[in-house]
Amino acid sequence: MHSRFHSAFSGLAENLQTALAPLLADDHFPAMLSAEQVATLQSATGFDEDVLAFALLPLAAACARTDLSHFNVGAIARGVSGTWYFGANMEFLGATMQQTVHAEQSAISHAWLRGEKALSSITVNYTPCGHCRQFMNELNSGLNLRINLPGRAPHTLGDYLPDAFGPKDLDIKTLLMDQQNHGFSLNGDDVTQAAIHAANKSHSPYTTSPSGVAILCRDGRIFSGSYAENAAFNPTLPPLQGALNLLSLSGFDYADIQRAVLAERADAPLTQWDATAATLRALGCEKVERVLLSK
Repeated sequence: MHSRFHSAFSGLAENLQTALAPLLADDHFPAMLSAEQVATLQSATGFDEDVLAFALLPLAAACARTDLSHFNVGAIARGVSGTWYFGANMEFLGATMQQTVHAEQSAISHAWLRGEKALSSITVNYTPCGHCRQFMNELNSGLNLRINLPGRAPHTLGDYLPDAFGPKDLDIKTLLMDQQNHGFSLNGDDVTQAAIHAANKSHSPYTTSPSGVAILCRDGRIFSGSYAENAAFNPTLPPLQGALNLLSLSGFDYADIQRAVLAERADAPLTQWDATAATLRALGCEKVERVLLSK
């Protein structure tokens, strides 16, 4: 079991510990539970889905990287497929505050980048901030997304974000988590192709600046992140953060990063290059490359 889980695991109910132990035995447990694994945990504990999600929140929060705030937030996004995805806030020493990832963003992008098509609910251990409420409003589940918080009855995103502004106000038809393929040609080695593939699925309806990042770890694992724009602009999630989020949730550290590739359009009205390179340098990665997208 990865050391980050030790304290949270020890505080779980004994029957939940017994059922979870085989799943957490791998240091690179991917911070997600299949529908079958969720059913197994329910059977072992007698918990319904909501109770189980709250019980697992300490494990999600244990995935947080909070070198600045030392305040861990955990989230669990439930996909319509039945798969559950952990998320946690991430902060980066030596980078700007704008590079941070909120727990809700972490869980949602985790689900999206794993191929989930839509979310039914999200469980969080603290009330979502306005930034996250706006980020969630970009999703194809819209204002009907159910939000579960400790000690409160479930409410929809619409309850937490009244008089909302979002993509539909700008006549955007393709929403975050809808399937997309921008059709850029795959070329280069595996890492480069992974970055291009991530750019192809990015959500960038406001600036038409698709981009993707792929990170190669020293053991050969590749983690990719896709750009996710927001109607309010500031809650937008850069592609590097998506890739770093998957890497961290899977139990890898920044020292494991060997190389990174950013794929973006040469003529895009905005660029990820400077922020991507600066953040990776702050994390100790100097081998950062940029490939230009073409069709």
